Amino acid sequence: MASALASKSLRVGRSLLSGLNNNALGLQRISQDIICSSILSQQQRTFIQMRSNLKVVDNSGAKRIMCIQALKGKKGARLGDTIVASVKEAQPGGKVKKGDVVYAVVVRAAMQRGRCDGSEVKFDDNAAVLVNKQGEPIGTRVFGPVPHELRKKKHIKILSLAGHIA
Repeated sequence: MASALASKSLRVGRSLLSGLNNNALGLQRISQDIICSSILSQQQRTFIQMRSNLKVVDNSGAKRIMCIQALKGKKGARLGDTIVASVKEAQPGGKVKKGDVVYAVVVRAAMQRGRCDGSEVKFDDNAAVLVNKQGEPIGTRVFGPVPHELRKKKHIKILSLAGHIA
């Protein structure tokens, strides 16, 4: 009888230990998932700088541009800043061609920017609108949301062409 009790208690002990082991493995897996997701969500957002690729959100004919130089600021461009860029992809029959050097205004940036009311605005992608040397848009339509901070930077025409102001 004593041996039966001993073997039964040994089985109970093993099942408790295996349960604890499974819990520990589960917790370890969960903690690794949390660490990986926090690293991905805290991806470093930086200025629009040299060789940054931006999506073009107007109907000028360009699809994608690459920043050559930010005209103001040493670090790079933010929302509403003008950049010099090269057209990397263009639609056939558009106003601009692949390889053209153009001016553009940054209308969406992945880097967050604080507003005066304490809120912050940031977008999922980097996007720009092509403009001429005088700052007038080349295209006649602007797609997607555009922040109202462009009003402070004197880009009223881009705001009037935009369908949605964020």
